Amino acid sequence: MKKKLKTRILVIIGVIIVSALCTFPLEKHINLGLDLKGGMHLVLKVDTEKLDDDAKSDAVLRAIEILRNRIDSIGTAEPVLQRQGRNEILVQLPGITDRDKALAMIGKTAQLEFRLVNDDPNDLKDALAGNVPQGYVLKYIKKEDDEPILVEDKVALSGELIENAFVDYDTNGFGQPHISLKFKSMGAKQFGKLTSDNVNKRLAILLDDEVLSAPNINEPILGGTAKITGQFSYEEASLISLALRSGALPAPMHIEEERTIGPLLGRDSINSGINATIIGCILVFLFMLIYYLKAGVISSIALAINLMLIFGIMGFLNLTLPAQQLTLTLPGIAGIILTLGMAVDANVLINERIREEIANGRPLTAAVNNGFDKALKAIIDSNTTTLIAAFMLFYFGSGPIKGFAVTLSIGLIASLFTALFVTRTLFDALINLGVIKSLPMLSFFHKTNINFVSKRFFCFILSSALIIASIVTFINKKDTAYGIDFAGGQIQEYNFEKPIQSNEVREALKDVGLDDAIIQVTKTVKSDALSENLKKIGLQDTLISESDQKLGSENVLIRTKEISNEVSQKVQATFKKNFPDNPYELLRIEKVGPVVGKNLQRAAIFAILFALGGILIFVGFRFKHFDFATAGVIALLHDVIITTGILLMFGRQIDLLVVTALLTIAGYSINDTIIIYDRVRENWSQIRKSSLAEILNLSINQTLGRTILTTLTTLLVVLTLYLKGGDVLNTFALCLLIGFIAGTYSTVFIATPLVLLWEKHKK
Repeated sequence: MKKKLKTRILVIIGVIIVSALCTFPLEKHINLGLDLKGGMHLVLKVDTEKLDDDAKSDAVLRAIEILRNRIDSIGTAEPVLQRQGRNEILVQLPGITDRDKALAMIGKTAQLEFRLVNDDPNDLKDALAGNVPQGYVLKYIKKEDDEPILVEDKVALSGELIENAFVDYDTNGFGQPHISLKFKSMGAKQFGKLTSDNVNKRLAILLDDEVLSAPNINEPILGGTAKITGQFSYEEASLISLALRSGALPAPMHIEEERTIGPLLGRDSINSGINATIIGCILVFLFMLIYYLKAGVISSIALAINLMLIFGIMGFLNLTLPAQQLTLTLPGIAGIILTLGMAVDANVLINERIREEIANGRPLTAAVNNGFDKALKAIIDSNTTTLIAAFMLFYFGSGPIKGFAVTLSIGLIASLFTALFVTRTLFDALINLGVIKSLPMLSFFHKTNINFVSKRFFCFILSSALIIASIVTFINKKDTAYGIDFAGGQIQEYNFEKPIQSNEVREALKDVGLDDAIIQVTKTVKSDALSENLKKIGLQDTLISESDQKLGSENVLIRTKEISNEVSQKVQATFKKNFPDNPYELLRIEKVGPVVGKNLQRAAIFAILFALGGILIFVGFRFKHFDFATAGVIALLHDVIITTGILLMFGRQIDLLVVTALLTIAGYSINDTIIIYDRVRENWSQIRKSSLAEILNLSINQTLGRTILTTLTTLLVVLTLYLKGGDVLNTFALCLLIGFIAGTYSTVFIATPLVLLWEKHKK
């Protein structure tokens, strides 16, 4: 065996070992996203309108620091706080599923104020009648039966002078919790003077403009401490103390987007993703083994290494870049499964090229070398175009969509390494050792001679009809075509222990004014294989103990246009009242404001347009023919429009995952087109006497086997995702199924014939 070949084998072994070390144990090296682990995703808008220019400049940064202090104090693992735009903050809290507590902690501005009270009964009577004395404000004590009081408009002492706040208990009575305050030295002096000057008067304590209590000043308080009473529960007192310790936010904040995912939905998502991945891998490996025999064994080994490399690269980046952690999301799992299907493309292309070389009488070693050399350009070109689409997804996407783009990009890079380096090394080593002396392969597609371009006018009419039908469907659907990501609104999902009917839920919600809510009831299928699947990927220590989930129960999904905490409170109160014998668990709440929805919609449009533009420029320069590039991009637009239209006809909605699928379709579809274009370029240089129509037909027929085989193997994976990937990925997978079929059709019957049509028009 040659020294160069030995070195390549050692490189592959080294890569496998490093990948395994960076991958396992999986729970330590791979971070799970909120959709798998459970947690909260929030986009907070800092209201800076009332601040002066100096305060506005750093208001968001100060708010992030204060929020970080609050979150760190509750021990959240790996929280994410990032500035987003001018005055928005992205907050992700893995593992935090107590939604009300988290919102109370994060959203509380914590502006503490001390104000003197006017106890004159006549002034209070006038204020209640609508005549509030000048210099005073009418307030109500929150915890004391809404007792009305008159407080001075002027703040006597600000909460900025507080050094510490903690929960304490009364030493007498019933041990009611209260909040103890300790002032800074300057604050202690000012508080001492305030209480000394106003003995026998009441002092109101306000938090975020609400009166918590208004105790009487019996004597001067000179020790630099104070306490806030007010019939608090321990949880309330703890949250207020935490907010006061971390400091007041520089301005109020409003929730623009919220996604809360419970651990039950997270575990179910993991189960669905693992099942889909395992089944998809098995189907692809079986196909390659059966169809390509010995070459299929090599391809399957390369695909297994490819899968290991994806996790290894993610683990390696997390180890080397701790500040920029990669997270595995549910769409990320979809990206891995999809990458596996697309990685087959390179192996199919190489094997088909080797088959052609053997058929032309080349010896085995020469056939393998020529097969790799001739497939090289097409593989690099096709992967580059998909990377362009992935980059646009990452740049314009958010949250799990970025996760999909990252895993797709890593997968494509890994597949280039395994297809061009690992596979070739395995071929060379096995031939050199005499293990492989021939490469028999099955063949479903013998030399075909179909005149594809002659059917172009019929196909143009068919495609035009489908495009018109898709556009009409989109216009008729109007706002209902968009999911919550783009239209805004609120989604709540609950898991009930016992069966429940959608009409029962609808009738119950009518009583609280939610008769316009969209209600879906689905059954969660119980899976006894969960523990085994978790063991296979090394998660037995962290998740098996939590696998006593209520699978086999009913999930209720409620969509409303109204966005508010009151909506979820109404729903939960209604469930408790109407279904007392059917316990439920909150799985997730998603809220997207109309402003965020419009921004996401604009970002999605930009992602699609820039992706198509990037593909147009790359293909144009790569093939030195913008006619080819333009025809390819028109075919991509054809695929995107028709896929969207058919999806809407099936009653699905357009959301961020659908946009992800559309861009994936664009990247995948152009792969097929580039393979044919590459063969056209090769044939054009060799057969100069033939007409363009003959060269196009010859090229399509020569690559027909590869086109159909690649589509079939990828569809096997996507079909698995559709059937086993769970409800969250169902529409995503359906979109891919439609798009890949449309893409294969447009490559053969639209993109290539368009080139011929334009060439004839030029003449």
